[in-house]
Amino acid sequence: MTNRLAVGILAAGALALSAGTALADFQLTILHINDFHSRIEPINKFDSTCSAKESDAGECFGGIARVKSAIDAKRKELEATNLLVLDAGDQFQGSLYYSTFKSAPVAEFMNGIGFDAMAIGNHEFDDGPAELDKLIGAVKFPIISGNTVAAKGSLLDGKYKGYVIKEFGGEKVAVVSVLATDTSETSSPGKDITFEDEVTYLQKAVKEIEAEGVNKIIALTHVGYVKDQEIAAKVDGLDVIVGGHSHTYLSSTDEKASGPYPTLVKNPSGVDVPIVTAYAYSKYLGDLTVNFNDQGVVTATKGAPILLDASVTPDEGYAARVKELGKPLEELKAKVVGSAAEAIDGDRKSCRAVECSMGNLVADAALERVASQGVTISIANGGGLRASIDAGDVTMGEVLTVLPFQNTLATFQIDGAGIKEALENGVSQVDEGAGRFPQVSGLKYTFDRSKPVGSRVTSVEVKDGDAFVPLDPAKTYGVVTNNYVRGGGDGFKTFAEKAANAYDYGPNLEEVVAEYLTTHNPYKPYTDGRITDATPADYVPPKK
Repeated sequence: MTNRLAVGILAAGALALSAGTALADFQLTILHINDFHSRIEPINKFDSTCSAKESDAGECFGGIARVKSAIDAKRKELEATNLLVLDAGDQFQGSLYYSTFKSAPVAEFMNGIGFDAMAIGNHEFDDGPAELDKLIGAVKFPIISGNTVAAKGSLLDGKYKGYVIKEFGGEKVAVVSVLATDTSETSSPGKDITFEDEVTYLQKAVKEIEAEGVNKIIALTHVGYVKDQEIAAKVDGLDVIVGGHSHTYLSSTDEKASGPYPTLVKNPSGVDVPIVTAYAYSKYLGDLTVNFNDQGVVTATKGAPILLDASVTPDEGYAARVKELGKPLEELKAKVVGSAAEAIDGDRKSCRAVECSMGNLVADAALERVASQGVTISIANGGGLRASIDAGDVTMGEVLTVLPFQNTLATFQIDGAGIKEALENGVSQVDEGAGRFPQVSGLKYTFDRSKPVGSRVTSVEVKDGDAFVPLDPAKTYGVVTNNYVRGGGDGFKTFAEKAANAYDYGPNLEEVVAEYLTTHNPYKPYTDGRITDATPADYVPPKK
């Protein structure tokens, strides 16, 4: 055990990490965001673009202009206090601003705010390594990811590091980053990018950083809240974890939160490691102050996420720039494509775990579009649904916020055994909230999370006329999904390997959904029991 760890155990026994303040030799404030997902404009309560009416009513949150003003205000308030401004990844993808302008506004706005470091998120690879390369070249701060390995001689080789060391009046603080190892399934990094196990990398990196004389180490991760807790429990030497990826809301005062801010997890030496994350889409700015003693051991923490609501006045210059960028997008965004009789639920907590009305809408729309081709089954990945839609008029801008990836319809044929195998993949990580959860149409299935992965789907029925009949493992069925899933994204390798007569270049999914809303106007959202969770009530998810 190192001296630092020994002192840490004593400190942990003497001081609980809490919202209280304590004297310390070095104090550091960390402002952080994660999973911004191109929400350059303010959002509404459904995480979609805020309308003028909602703005007038003071019902908007976030947006890059509020992020700018909030961080500027904290800089002014803190003055001489040591400050780190961090982004835990996933700036890319999520609105017309990204699909139209790609990474250029990301670099412009982040440079202007003055970030100190950004983690590579999985969605930074949505356009392959090339767009990430452009961002790395344009920003004035380091973009880091230690377990993301670029092949020698490849585009990103040598373009980023695993960690960065910042100095504050002689005190050194390291920021080290890791990315979820399933990024090859959730995005498009390509063959030249591989991923080392997060824990294995961090254990090596901590030793390397400490050998450089640094005793204050912050992990800036894009792995999700559950994995962050595993990292804290397995890696000695990390002092704070600032995370992203799972869009987790933490608060010590809000009972709706997924856990306290910060969440404390004991490392292998028994020292509490504070973990923070700040939901997503710029709705909150994370604000954590950490006190370290001379040995670099955390002795106290305080802070809470700052809600960026109407009480935060957007930065005027940034608001004007957003408006300027948005001018060519306004006509498309404002086009009304239909109306919704009620709110359409696209919340990730719903669509990645149970049947949700947005999943039904998207799956139904895709199936109706290709039904004349003999296709009878539609499967949509819950992670492809990125927002809800409020009741009333539905604009193309709202549809694009729900479906920002420019995916195309993909059709193919596969036997019933392959469909069952794909559904098993879809429910294999439901406890982790993974995006592979299958929303469906033309099909019903039942699953049980208490059963082993690979045997959780207990019943599958397919529509036959007006009735449903058991899935025939040997029969060939026509299936529609999006090109990402058909190509093996979100772990659906069955479709990539076993699909016959595949065609991945159908119309864009957002166009299909918009046309469906026009045809079925007004649209009444619904769920009808096509997905059944038969997990026993006393089931306790395993700790990861």
